[in-house]
Amino acid sequence: MTHRVEAQARRARGGASVTGMAGVLLWLGLAVVGGSFLHAAYGKYASLASPAYAMFVARHGWLWCHLAGGSVGVVLGLVQLLTQRWPRLWRVHRVSGRVYFAAMLVAMVGAIGLIATSPAPMGIRVAFSATLLAWLVTGGAGLVAILRRDVAAHRRWMLRAYLVTLAPAVFRLALAGVVAQGIAPSPSLIAWMLWGSWAVPLLVYQAGKWATGSTVRRDARTAAA
Repeated sequence: MTHRVEAQARRARGGASVTGMAGVLLWLGLAVVGGSFLHAAYGKYASLASPAYAMFVARHGWLWCHLAGGSVGVVLGLVQLLTQRWPRLWRVHRVSGRVYFAAMLVAMVGAIGLIATSPAPMGIRVAFSATLLAWLVTGGAGLVAILRRDVAAHRRWMLRAYLVTLAPAVFRLALAGVVAQGIAPSPSLIAWMLWGSWAVPLLVYQAGKWATGSTVRRDARTAAA
């Protein structure tokens, strides 16, 4: 019996260690993606004379609203993920979480204005709208979960919301990959990449959750046997 208990304890410590390492690697990966995107966005729109900014001259207010809120959201989302498991930092987590939500709402107001005034084809505007809706669903579910004091569900939903927050960064990487292959991105391809920029990360995350849950259940059955 003693040997069985010790074996179960070792498996538990090993599982916790693997989970902790996976969390660290995930955070670092998200930080790299988010940081590189912010750097690229700054270089793209830092100069008012840049070609990228020229297409937004008539609606620059919506653009800066979206960029300002989104930039704060990218940074504070990382703070949220970093502080969520440290009880001593719960005040920081709570305050930064409120600012994160406010910033993302500002970003979405800017996004609505940009979508409404965009000359882009309808498929692209629908894809942008779907990204906005995906954040509202995931972020809203996270907010409801914490109001119900369901911390575990809150963490899961807020990670999903942050994956959607990084959708523009994923889209940028996908677009760069397509261009590097010598493919001229058509409006329909751009629309599909916009959908995939948040749907694929969410599917990968869900698949990882399912695989982890299956491993935990299998270990529990083995320990019980």
